[in-house]
Amino acid sequence: MITATIFEAKTNLSELVKSAQRGETVIITSGRDKTPVARLEAMHPVRKKRLGALETPGFVLPDAFFEPLPEEELKLWSGEGE
Repeated sequence: MITATIFEAKTNLSELVKSAQRGETVIITSGRDKTPVARLEAMHPVRKKRLGALETPGFVLPDAFFEPLPEEELKLWSGEGE
């Protein structure tokens, strides 16, 4: 959790928003006694998504993946074989 005075929040708003996007909670305080007056939180924390196949350890594309398609399949892809 991060705390910031109103002055600090105005000065560093971009950085505080980035912290909130990473999932941190920012408490904004006011006055000499630093009374909490507001909370800054992300609506939807940013999460990097990865393809499921890439998360599987040991996933390898077979060599056949890079070979040209057979003529019959090429015709289907071009709409000739329907």
